[in-house]
Amino acid sequence: MRVRMKVDGVTYDDEVEPRKLLTHHLREGLGRVGTPIGCDTSNCGACTVLIDGDSVKSCSVLAVQADGTDITTIQGLAGGPEGSGAQWHPVQKAFQEHHGLQCGFCTPGMVLAAVDLLKRNPSPTEDEVRHGLEGNLCRCTGYQNIVKAVLSAASELRGEGPLPGSFSDGPADKQEVPA
Repeated sequence: MRVRMKVDGVTYDDEVEPRKLLTHHLREGLGRVGTPIGCDTSNCGACTVLIDGDSVKSCSVLAVQADGTDITTIQGLAGGPEGSGAQWHPVQKAFQEHHGLQCGFCTPGMVLAAVDLLKRNPSPTEDEVRHGLEGNLCRCTGYQNIVKAVLSAASELRGEGPLPGSFSDGPADKQEVPA
């Protein structure tokens, strides 16, 4: 079937197999490899993308179902030239500053789910962040810093500046490593 979709600002018009998952089309057909394939059963959320601004697990959608949509992957979230990281989205920046990642495999899905969460709720509580991200799993159990990052991004997006406690704040906030 012929599908037409806009991905990270570029319009694609491709022939795809009707049974091909969106995540496979994004990675194999369009080179959007920043969208990882985690569990392939929609349990982990690693493959989350934004479809018309809403977070969706791309392994739960057929590519043909995304015909006519506007998709944002983690690669398209940052501004500036592709791959430059010159203008990270505030959520990406907060994840980096608050070390909201461990191995990084879940990070694209977590970031995009957080972007959607903050669009719907610009001032979430910690519990609301945890509830909002519960469809995304971090197998490194790094949720504490992920929640801090989302709360900091929310503060930044409201124009209040990032929350203190980031790794860039100085040595007092960094974890000490025992000798």
